[in-house]
Amino acid sequence: MTSHKPDAAVGANITPEILAFYAHGAEQGRLTDPRRHIEYLRTRDILTRHLPPAGTVADVGGGPGAYALWLAADGYHVHLVDPVALHLEQAATASAHAESPLASIMRGDARRLPLGPGSCEAVLLLGPLYHLTHAADRARAWAEAHRVLVPGGVVAAAATSRFYTTWEYLAKNLYDDPAVEAILARHLRDGQHRNPTSDRRLFTTGYFHNPDDLAAEATTAGLRPHALLAVEGAAKLLPDLADRLRDPHRRDLLLRAIRRIEAEPALLGMSEHVLLIAHKPTPDSTAMQEKR
Repeated sequence: MTSHKPDAAVGANITPEILAFYAHGAEQGRLTDPRRHIEYLRTRDILTRHLPPAGTVADVGGGPGAYALWLAADGYHVHLVDPVALHLEQAATASAHAESPLASIMRGDARRLPLGPGSCEAVLLLGPLYHLTHAADRARAWAEAHRVLVPGGVVAAAATSRFYTTWEYLAKNLYDDPAVEAILARHLRDGQHRNPTSDRRLFTTGYFHNPDDLAAEATTAGLRPHALLAVEGAAKLLPDLADRLRDPHRRDLLLRAIRRIEAEPALLGMSEHVLLIAHKPTPDSTAMQEKR
């Protein structure tokens, strides 16, 4: 495994409150939390169906390595890229103890990847897009994904839905906070999220997508979307979700139910996360498209 020399410019380009939010270390256990585990299970399910069967994967914004280590164990050559120093340390420790370690762990930014052109068969953007609050920055992240992909390579990009949060904050009894209604109104107005309180349950600085806009961003970058899917659906609103996930039979029933309606456009906005699958066109497919 190789590592990348820390780049001070990376941290300087990330909003300070975002870095502070992740410096608390909660991300390492987030996906194993009884209620949040649905995100991990569903993301794995979708990636299993849509990633190429082998090759090099860039896990951009890969955090402590939950998905990167799983993919490495499945035979992929995985480069983890993240701007948070703590995440890199956690990923390095986990990789050192893994039977299939990561190919590299690098400090980097989705807008400037430390990877060469055409070096990856797949790119994961399972977090960066909802911390890039300016459209120009998201465009740069998409362009970088396009640059490092081989022709025909796949990108899987996650976004947070701006429509889900109204129901989530109601379900969590957070709506009584005077600041919350203004926060939710802004989500619907322009997708921008800010946390004016010290309550970490209200997340940190971010951008929440209209699901259709995720596909539009990828298309503008020269990628071709072919699946826009709900990750959790409305499952996180179930009061007994943790109990359902602990029971193998009930968990399987739930996962099958979500998969049946994962691509229904009318329901995408009810999912906390949506996942876009797109690919970089090959020269032949581009030529055929131009002839039509």
